[in-house]
Amino acid sequence: MQKGLKELANATVRSCSINVKRSWWSKKFPDDWINVNVTLIFKKGKGKDPGTYRLVSLISVPGKVMKQTFLEAIPKHRKDKVVTGNSQHGFTKGKLCPTNLITFYDEMTDSEH
Repeated sequence: MQKGLKELANATVRSCSINVKRSWWSKKFPDDWINVNVTLIFKKGKGKDPGTYRLVSLISVPGKVMKQTFLEAIPKHRKDKVVTGNSQHGFTKGKLCPTNLITFYDEMTDSEH
């Protein structure tokens, strides 16, 4: 039973991924793919305190597949096409803007010696 469900899930994801790619290339997306419902979830504490809630976005399954496809494709495209140099830290996996400052500082102080 579980094996059958996994195979069904894989086939569904493949089919959904194909549809997402078609939509991407045609630049036409169904509204229910791109509309997101945002709701507040109560964590704990006083109900009147906004800090006791967290925002959760409810996305359709095709929307989730589309999001994951883009999250995987964009860094690969940037790397394959050398869109940004090695000095790019923001929006780069494993690098942060503060690490850019540290790298810059290290390079500047090393060049003096």
